[in-house]
Amino acid sequence: MEPVRLPDADLESIEASVRKLLDRSAEQARMIDSLAAAPSADPRSAGMPYAGIPGIPAFIPPAPPPEPKPILELEGEEFEDELAALTDWVDDHLMDVYGAEITTAAPWCPQWQEHLDVVAWLHALWMAYQQHKDPEAGPSGMFVWHRDFLTHAMAHVRGAGGPLSACQTDPDRPEHRLLRAPGPSARSIAREAEAQQEGDASASPQDDIGLAP
Repeated sequence: MEPVRLPDADLESIEASVRKLLDRSAEQARMIDSLAAAPSADPRSAGMPYAGIPGIPAFIPPAPPPEPKPILELEGEEFEDELAALTDWVDDHLMDVYGAEITTAAPWCPQWQEHLDVVAWLHALWMAYQQHKDPEAGPSGMFVWHRDFLTHAMAHVRGAGGPLSACQTDPDRPEHRLLRAPGPSARSIAREAEAQQEGDASASPQDDIGLAP
């Protein structure tokens, strides 16, 4: 068979196409190697194994929001900041919309922040409010909040025998008083006394040795 001869222009076009195919194959091989490699310690590529590949812009993922904690588990400045935010919501939204009238059957205290159980209830109610007003909760989210959270929380906090029942209900004579909390049980007191006696008994021989001439 006679050899086939191609014009020089066609040969150059074929060579250029082959070079492009080889370059593309090498780039795909590098991308596969990067995807198969261990995750980089670089925070810019954390969670993005293809970061750093030519043609793909670097991306810094946002830091996840802190997990919500019950307010009574917070301390110091963190507690004060959370209490200030809670106070804004209670004063500007909760009591403004759902406060109703202050009566002996529904008392209220202008110093409710000093009633720790009230703070805990209202903070839990606030966290539930933030969860159920989110669009992911669906159209019935706020109804669920009213039915399952608002009603029960306000019935406890503002109940006639609730934590605010000892506070003055007359708006012209506001008064604040903390109810006496239950103390330790008799069993706990006896156990602590017994432990203290055992501690005194074990310490007395050492005292005698220290006083010996």
